[in-house]
Amino acid sequence: MYAFCIIDINHRNVDRSFTYLVPEALRQEVKPGSRVLVPFGRRDTVRQAFVLRTSDRCEVPDEKLKEILSLAPKAKNVEQDLVSLAVWMRERYGGTLYQCLSVVLPAKADVQTRKARFLVLKASREELESALDAARKKKYYARERLLEAFENEPVLPYQIVSERLNVTAKTMKPYLESGLFEIRESRPRSVGNEVSEASEAERARTRGMVLNEDQEKAVKTILEDERQVQVLFGITGSGKTEVYLELISRILSEGKEAIVLIPEISLTYQTVMRFYARFGELVSVVHSRLSKGEKAERFDMAKKGQIRVMIGPRSALFTPFQHLGLIIIDEFHDSSYDSEQIPKYNAIETAIERSRITGSKTVLGSATPSVSVYRKSVEGSYGLVRLRNRAVSGSMLPKTSLTDMRRELRHGNRSIFSKTLLEKLSACLERGEQAMLFLNRRGYSGAVSCRSCGEALLCPHCSIPLSFHRGNRLKCHICGYERNMVDACPSCGSKLIGAFGAGTEKVEQSLKEQFPGVRTLRMDADTTASKDAHYKIIEAFRNGQADVLIGTQMIVKGHDFDRVTLVGILAADLSLFVPDYRSAERTFQLLVQAMGRAGRRKNEGECVIQTYNPEHYAVECAVRQDFEAFYESECLFRKEMNYPPFGSFIGLRIYGPDPENCRTVIEKISSVLRTDYPDLEILGPAEDGPFKVRDQYRYICYLKSAGLERLLDAKNRAENLFDSLCGSRQVYLSFEN
Repeated sequence: MYAFCIIDINHRNVDRSFTYLVPEALRQEVKPGSRVLVPFGRRDTVRQAFVLRTSDRCEVPDEKLKEILSLAPKAKNVEQDLVSLAVWMRERYGGTLYQCLSVVLPAKADVQTRKARFLVLKASREELESALDAARKKKYYARERLLEAFENEPVLPYQIVSERLNVTAKTMKPYLESGLFEIRESRPRSVGNEVSEASEAERARTRGMVLNEDQEKAVKTILEDERQVQVLFGITGSGKTEVYLELISRILSEGKEAIVLIPEISLTYQTVMRFYARFGELVSVVHSRLSKGEKAERFDMAKKGQIRVMIGPRSALFTPFQHLGLIIIDEFHDSSYDSEQIPKYNAIETAIERSRITGSKTVLGSATPSVSVYRKSVEGSYGLVRLRNRAVSGSMLPKTSLTDMRRELRHGNRSIFSKTLLEKLSACLERGEQAMLFLNRRGYSGAVSCRSCGEALLCPHCSIPLSFHRGNRLKCHICGYERNMVDACPSCGSKLIGAFGAGTEKVEQSLKEQFPGVRTLRMDADTTASKDAHYKIIEAFRNGQADVLIGTQMIVKGHDFDRVTLVGILAADLSLFVPDYRSAERTFQLLVQAMGRAGRRKNEGECVIQTYNPEHYAVECAVRQDFEAFYESECLFRKEMNYPPFGSFIGLRIYGPDPENCRTVIEKISSVLRTDYPDLEILGPAEDGPFKVRDQYRYICYLKSAGLERLLDAKNRAENLFDSLCGSRQVYLSFEN
């Protein structure tokens, strides 16, 4: 018996499989996915390896092969589908096979599964209210969060309370001593009884939740459609989560498991508890703050069938379920599903591939689906299910008004706020309602625009905004085109041209000048730097501790606030100026998502969009919430420029501490590719934006083609060239799609 193994060395020179003999004593234990110890190299250094596959045949004579020494200490077999997924990721996204295996396999092999713990309320409703009043008076916020949670659910999972509510054992101690609640420990029951008992408990907890006609139809269509990928396209507030819950319930009743991916910023206590209230201890959560051991422990419980529903961001996709039946990706348009580490995988594409390998179904949910995915649903490759109405009876999409800030400027208003927004803010605050102010700075990268006509300075070759650099130079980060900074707008001649510089702190200061005494909360990179700061700000706003929430994109991701009736979007067109072919799509998505935060209950919602570019189709379509019109306009642009979904696109990035080395390597690689692949369109190389990150200088070139296969072949050629060119120089290679 032979085993084909990948060695635990993160280097391209050994990024291939090596063949070993399997000793007779290990033949029952060595399987695809096993971790083993093998002799490697001339000195027979003992290395750990992953078994990719086994076979009874090998072309190499036995006398030339070495034997596997043993299983790695306390090693566990992993599922073959995850190994296959890693091989696919290596081909699709680059990096080494070992890097890909490290992403998809559990972080630690030896874990000790702990007992599940639950907080069980023992006090009466009156005693609970009395304790809650006391906590509020003394401003014990952690205690307040805990007791408020008990108001809605008498049994709480210790894990979720600790991680999502940031409640420590010290906070719980006085209530445990007084007998307000107690901690109970119990191991998860056997899988055979879990579904029926969980379903019974679920009905007791969620009797008030009844799917409306649109939701029932969506569930039925998704389950009956034979296509592997289903797109759930529902307007903001249409009740997509209720559809997810019902789909999971049906999947569990079949003895299968489900994975739910959520952008980490949306992974709030309220979101998790909706799943827990339905499925109880079958639910677990993974997220970025867990240690490797904690994450491995939960994956181990999933592998044993003790957990049946895993919720989390990107990494939850690799939960080692034995009978995976469903992968749900909520807000699938979100950029957080793109990995920034090598391999730079896209979680949407990777989830679809895992579904293909396992025979499960993938549901992609969004109010603003990506153009590429939507096109596949229109063409029939993916199923398409629509939710066109809000789930709460009487709740309507907000009334939206568009303010041209160029006109405000001509009338002498140089404030951040338009006259319309100030009037509506005043009325909102007088009614005792809440407002959100969203500063659209997502991905802002030094683009230059005119305040008089709203035009941005574009690259003549790529139709992408030029970025401002030191030395008064404007550069394109796609093809490398450069020009000098202009003194006046080329379109209208105005001198009011430059980069937009307002930030959330300035917005907050200006708001307090306009409305003395207004209570504000600010959410941006500065205010959310500490642990759980994001959660604390959201909960403070939800509990009415502020009148206005000011923030960047993080405040518009899936949050549901009952009392928010006004959303103001400042500088709506800033993200149009990002040097990226998807800038219009991302602008439309951000605007629609922001608008959807207003009026989610029965109070009527309003939205004011401020822009210097009201004629742009992304802004116009967002105001009307007209996705189809946006889709048609965006497709015209992408088809003309051969951008996805009408062509394929791969970025080849070279980076390192010496810019000259990086430039030399990428120029040689791009030159060879131009010769070997005359049918490809190769743009660049150019300085990447930003050019220097953490003392690493970055160059990039882009490869465009009508078909992906040709690009992947060129990617493999580039990797081989890189290995022969980089030598001992500290130069690194990565790819992005």
